[in-house]
Amino acid sequence: MPLRRVRARQSGGPRVGHRPFNALPMSHDHDDLPAIDLDHTPRDVVARVIDPVADRDWAELLSPARRRALLAGAGLATAAATTMAAAPSRTPQVVNAGGAGARVSAGGVLLPIAGPGTSPWGTATAAQPTPRPPGVRPDEQVLPTSPRPYTAIRSYHAHIYFDEDSYEKAALIRRWTVERFPVELGDWNLEPRGPHVTPSFYYGFTPDLLPIVVPWLQLNSLGLTILIHPNTGDPRSDHLHYALWVNRSQSVNAYAWRRFVDGGGGDVEQINPNIIPTVPLET
Repeated sequence: MPLRRVRARQSGGPRVGHRPFNALPMSHDHDDLPAIDLDHTPRDVVARVIDPVADRDWAELLSPARRRALLAGAGLATAAATTMAAAPSRTPQVVNAGGAGARVSAGGVLLPIAGPGTSPWGTATAAQPTPRPPGVRPDEQVLPTSPRPYTAIRSYHAHIYFDEDSYEKAALIRRWTVERFPVELGDWNLEPRGPHVTPSFYYGFTPDLLPIVVPWLQLNSLGLTILIHPNTGDPRSDHLHYALWVNRSQSVNAYAWRRFVDGGGGDVEQINPNIIPTVPLET
């Protein structure tokens, strides 16, 4: 059987974690150190010659079998067992969490910090039940007996949202739309308007244009958020539940509107085109 040999390392050898893995010196850096036969050298001699801390760090870089041999030869297995047997402190510790001191238990669980007062929600919110909401369909109390006819949609709106960084893209979409589609074009809104929480502009169009306008906006959105919703006489549901989105969705502040079943809504908005196209639509 070949002899198991290791080279004695000087105290203060390489420490894993202080330098990158590829920056650690390998065995050729210690060719001038004497080899030690682990099988025939007394362990007390090995322990005096081998630096246990450095050997443990180097063992992390070797195979499991080699690591076990080094741990046994240097007497580190006994030291490790002693460390593991020591009872952990149960005193809460303070750790740095994002610049603020957070108290944790010995098991690593975050401990509460007393606030300046008491929570208005009490202390039993975690035990509250989580039942199903009462609604089963937007704005309806019970399941309908039949679906709504698609002919309830009389027109559509497309809302293009922008901000101070993307307004030029919105302006380009607006110009392209004016050149190609017979729509009812609304104002250029620099502030939130109605349920729309960011600057925007919109145009209305009739249902016959839907199979053209939707794919056109998908391909020419320029990355902007676009809301497309129908007009059915139920504006709350039209904006919140029947909507289509191009790219990301964003908040629409229509939840305070009265539900259709509670008397909300009204006449379906009619489209009165105010744009005459001048450029043929690309096909």
